[in-house]
Amino acid sequence: MDDKPIVPVPAPWRLKGTVYMVSFWCKAGNLPKQTYSPLERDSPFAAPESSGRHIGGLGQIQIIRYTESPIGPYDELIVCPGAFAYEKGDEKVRRTTKKNARITRIYVSQKYTCWNGRTNWNIPKHLAKFEWGELTDGSTSVKVYPHDTSGDVSEAQASDRPLFQATFQPIRWAPRFPFSLSWLKYIGFDASLVQPPLPAGDGAQGELPGTDRWARIMPAQSTRRAMVGWVDMSQRDDLGSMASTVEHENFWPGLGRWQVGVKLENADVDFGLGEYWDPPRTKL
Repeated sequence: MDDKPIVPVPAPWRLKGTVYMVSFWCKAGNLPKQTYSPLERDSPFAAPESSGRHIGGLGQIQIIRYTESPIGPYDELIVCPGAFAYEKGDEKVRRTTKKNARITRIYVSQKYTCWNGRTNWNIPKHLAKFEWGELTDGSTSVKVYPHDTSGDVSEAQASDRPLFQATFQPIRWAPRFPFSLSWLKYIGFDASLVQPPLPAGDGAQGELPGTDRWARIMPAQSTRRAMVGWVDMSQRDDLGSMASTVEHENFWPGLGRWQVGVKLENADVDFGLGEYWDPPRTKL
């Protein structure tokens, strides 16, 4: 563990790194167990009556290797299972039902981004160990060993089994191309994230603060060099046994082993200033 104290680093953040992403379609409701970390799963963060109901749609899994950030290099795994419908307003402001994408589970490799991600934008970060492999055929593999599934409530050490594993293999003949997340607005897709308040956890490094307000942010990702590849989503080991702790063979229910993925090389990633508001008050 790093003994240096955690220092608040407010938004905006400008980062650089390599992004691997797999998009998939999520059905509404019936979210699998791996949607949430245990801390958030047992809190109002995951409760439909307080944080809104899952309506599904386009979801994503992202694995990111940040080479530059305000708090140094780190690795990240993101699970975003589509959109949630939620209410905004109170007795003084007419309530309206809105819908936005939400990150429900996320792991990072150091405590500084864990603490700041939770306090800046309500991103439910937890610590994990990341193991990377560069294979002779040009593919890249990753295994993610979380701190929050080993039965230790202080999350002091990584599990001995991965929660997630995958391998990205580029399609060599496919051309490289520019990519920007901002282009989604031209097809009517709102890429902003709306995150409910977070519960506080008993992290061994003080990395799990809670929050008490909602947050909305618009992340940005762009690169001049994106490539398409195949992503092997199998959660089995070389002997065919389940290596991952999840119940589904390819991590997410209904997801096939081989998925088309995108790699953003030397990408620019921005997490800007958020919009914040109090939770709606209970109707009397």
